[in-house]
Amino acid sequence: MGIAELTRNAVDVLPQGGLEAKLKLSRPLRVKLGIDVTAPQATLGNGIPLQRMRAFQDEGHVGVLIIGDYTARIGDPSGRSAERPILDPEEIDRMAARFFESAYTILDPERTEVRFNGEWLKELDFAGVLRLTRTTTVARMLERDDFANRFAANEPISVSELLYPLMQAYDSVAIEADVELGGTDQLYNLLTGRDVMEAYGLEPQVVLTTPLINSWDGTKMSGSRGNYIGLLEAPEEQFGKAMRFPDEMLPELYRLIMEEDAPAEDPMEAKRALARWIVGRSHGEEAAHAAEEHFNRLFRDRKPPEEMEEHSLPEGDPVHLPALLADAFALSTSEARRLISQGGVKLDGDAVSEIDLPRARLEGAVLQAGKRRFVRLNGAA
Repeated sequence: MGIAELTRNAVDVLPQGGLEAKLKLSRPLRVKLGIDVTAPQATLGNGIPLQRMRAFQDEGHVGVLIIGDYTARIGDPSGRSAERPILDPEEIDRMAARFFESAYTILDPERTEVRFNGEWLKELDFAGVLRLTRTTTVARMLERDDFANRFAANEPISVSELLYPLMQAYDSVAIEADVELGGTDQLYNLLTGRDVMEAYGLEPQVVLTTPLINSWDGTKMSGSRGNYIGLLEAPEEQFGKAMRFPDEMLPELYRLIMEEDAPAEDPMEAKRALARWIVGRSHGEEAAHAAEEHFNRLFRDRKPPEEMEEHSLPEGDPVHLPALLADAFALSTSEARRLISQGGVKLDGDAVSEIDLPRARLEGAVLQAGKRRFVRLNGAA
């Protein structure tokens, strides 16, 4: 395979010549990727560094997947202008389990070591924390762009946030990482890992960063923003979301996700091929073709899906449509009202603007909310 495949699509590989030196060691390398579980599964964006980890695994190296259960209690801004919300421990555990499952759509489970950084961080006493803080300076921390910008704007920065890069760096000490992978927004944290490893008497890790993927809305694809494609989402959801990408994004998406050049054919067909590839990797080719047929039925043929859940009507006549939508599709009543006012609610394909509808009009009808959510209504209360 060679170093070119290991570093495919990499933005930074630091220090220069460092990876070549590591590869000359007569042992499998320990390749680290740290994850803060802000989404209930790995996303298409997470898939870019996961693909690099898989490339290392295919060369006989070990992927060390670290779930930041302890650092998630602090929250890394990752280029944001404010702290991330702190997650509940039970929520972290639930999301981590789902993340493992989805990451294995890319990684080789036999060459993956899964760790939680609470294993070692919770064991640090106050003296240990102080030793860790002596590996850097406040001035060095304020070189990080998001901290520097907030400091210049006189916006608050908590001490716990300043500790985050050091805690992530200590993960590299604990597992004795040879290489750490991460997005370009993690470059400062990854370089801090080199400094901290050296301070603890270890050979510093090599840093390899990969590009961030933008979503269809033009912002960074992120679990915490909700604008992502999950690697274990339903095939129909994956396919439909992939079809939302603007045509101009296709060359980059092909390069980063499929690791090949986008075809020069019709952009719509190229987008369909990308959507099939995404679904196929997670669910198989049969599911990919079924998802495309589902998409065609909804958006090309303007027909409801062949199979859909049934939903019982509430008691009473007339039926209050916002309450029905809220119950059928887990919406708030305000969201339901807004969807009705925007023409996004349909009965048997016809837009509905009324708030209260006769029960007889609803019985047996297909209720549609937005473009991809359908239920068939029955009269049972």
